[in-house]
Amino acid sequence: MAKLLNGNSEGQQITLSNIHLHPSYKWFVLANIMFGTFMAVLDATIVNVGLSKMTAAFGTSVDKIEWVLTAYMLVFAVVLPSSGWVADHFGYKKTYFMGMFLFTLGSLLCSLSWDENALIAFRVIQGAGAGFIMPVGMAIITREFPPEQRGMALGFWGIASAASVSLGPMVGGYLIDNFSWHAIFDVNVPVGVLGLVVTMIIQREYKTEHVRKFDFLGFISMSVFLTSLLLALSDGNAAWNTGGWTSTFMLSCFAISLIGLVVFIITELTVEHPIVELRLLKKFNFAISNLMLFIFGMGLFGSTFLLPLYLQNSLNYTALQAGIVFFPIGIIQAIMSPIAGWMTDKINPKIPAFVGIACTAVSLYLYSFFSLSTEHSQIMLPLYIRGFGMGMIFIPLTTFALWGIPKEKMAQASGLLNTIRQIGGSFGVALLGSLLTRRTLFHTQAFSQAINSSSPAYQNISYNLQHFVQYSVGGVGKEVVSRANALIVQNMTNQAFIEGINDDFLIGAIITVTLIVPIFFLKIGKKKKSEKIEIME
Repeated sequence: MAKLLNGNSEGQQITLSNIHLHPSYKWFVLANIMFGTFMAVLDATIVNVGLSKMTAAFGTSVDKIEWVLTAYMLVFAVVLPSSGWVADHFGYKKTYFMGMFLFTLGSLLCSLSWDENALIAFRVIQGAGAGFIMPVGMAIITREFPPEQRGMALGFWGIASAASVSLGPMVGGYLIDNFSWHAIFDVNVPVGVLGLVVTMIIQREYKTEHVRKFDFLGFISMSVFLTSLLLALSDGNAAWNTGGWTSTFMLSCFAISLIGLVVFIITELTVEHPIVELRLLKKFNFAISNLMLFIFGMGLFGSTFLLPLYLQNSLNYTALQAGIVFFPIGIIQAIMSPIAGWMTDKINPKIPAFVGIACTAVSLYLYSFFSLSTEHSQIMLPLYIRGFGMGMIFIPLTTFALWGIPKEKMAQASGLLNTIRQIGGSFGVALLGSLLTRRTLFHTQAFSQAINSSSPAYQNISYNLQHFVQYSVGGVGKEVVSRANALIVQNMTNQAFIEGINDDFLIGAIITVTLIVPIFFLKIGKKKKSEKIEIME
C-alpha cells in the first residue's frame, strides 16, 4: 500500500486505507480544498493581464473581450447557489470532484480556442467548475473541523484566496510574456489533474439523507434574467449594434430580462425550497449589506480590468510588469483582514467598514488622473490604499449581514452574500466596459473637432514630427508628411482612450463613495459572551 506520510505523534503510519481515520485527516482535506480554491480564484484574476494580448490576437474590441471576464463571473454566480443542492443530492466529494473536472476541462478548451466566441463559451465551463469548487469546498471544511477550530481553518482557506489575488496577475504576466496567452490556461491542466487525483485519494464521501427538491424554475429564470441583462449592458455601445440602446436587440434583451426577473421573484417567494432564499432580505441588516456588496462589486471589481489595459496599451508595460503591479494587493488585504476582524469584535463595526469604503473610493479617484506620462509611484500608491480598503470592508459588512440570521439559515445567507457580490462584479465589468467604449468615442470626437490643421501650433508639431520621421525611418515629401500626421492621430487616439479610462475610474469612485450613506442605517446587534457569529466569506 502506498504511503502518504511516515511517522506522527502517535507513531501511527498513515496509508491510503486509514487516512480517513487519522487525527490529521482534516488538515489533509484543508490543504486539498485550499489547492482548488487557489486555482479557482487565480483564474478570475490571471486573465486580467491577458486581455490586451487577446484583443490583439483576435482582432476584437474591448467591449467584446470583456466577456472573457464577465462570462466566468456570471456563471460562477449562477452556479454558486445551486451547488448546495447538487452536493446534498450526489455527495460532497463527487460534487467537488466534478467542479475540479469542469474547471480543468474548461481550461484545456480555453487554451484551444480559435476565436473570442469559443473562448467565451469555454470560460462558461470553467466558471461553472469554479462555482462548485468554492462553496462546496467551504462546506467540506466546515463539516470536517469542530466549531473551536473552524475559524482558524476558514482563515487558512481565506489565505489561499488572498494569495491568488497577488500571484494571479504576476503569474499570468510571466506566462504571457514568455509563451502566449494560451499558457495562462495550459498551466491549469496538469495542476487540475493532480488536484483530481488528490481529491479522489484523500476525501471521503458525505451525502445528506434528506434532499430537498431542486428549484428548476428559479434556477432557469435567474439565469435568463442575469444573462439577458448583462448582454444588453455590455452590447449597448458595441460597433455591430448600430441601433444603440433603442435597437430591437437591446429592447428584446431588456424585455426578456424583466420577464425572467418577475418569474424568479414570484418563484422564490412561493416555492417551499427556493434556490435563493430571498425571504432573508426581509431582515434589514441583511438587505442593506447585500445592496452595499452589490454596489461595491460594481465599483471595485468592475474597474479591476481597466488598470492592466491602461498599463499595457498606454504605458507599454509588458504583461509581467503589469502583473507585478498587483502583487501587493493580496498581501495587504491578507494582513488587514484579521485586523478588521479584531476591530469588528472590539469596537463599532461601522468604523472599519467606513474606513474600507473611503480608502477604496480614494484609490479609484486617484486613478482618474492617468496620462501618457504617469509615474510608477502614482500607480502604486492607490493600489496600496485599495488593498488596505479591501482588507477592512468585507468582514464588518459580512458581520452586519449575518447578525440575527438563524443558524439553520446561515449557509443560505452566506451563499446569497457571495452570489450578489459576484453578480455586482459582473454588472460592473459589463457596464464600465460599455461606458469605456462610449467615452473613448466621445473624447476622440472632441479631440478631432479641437484639432485645426491650419493652426500655427498644429503646423509646428507636424513640422517637428516630420523631422523625427525623416531621421528615424527615412522617407521624403508626402510620405514623411503622411507619417507625421499619422503620429498625431495615433497620439490623439491614445489620449482619448486614457480619458475614457479616467472617466470609468471616476464613475467607480462615485459608485463606491455612495456606500458611506447606508453604513449609518445599519443596526448594531447585542452579542452575548457565549454567542459566536460564524462568518463565511
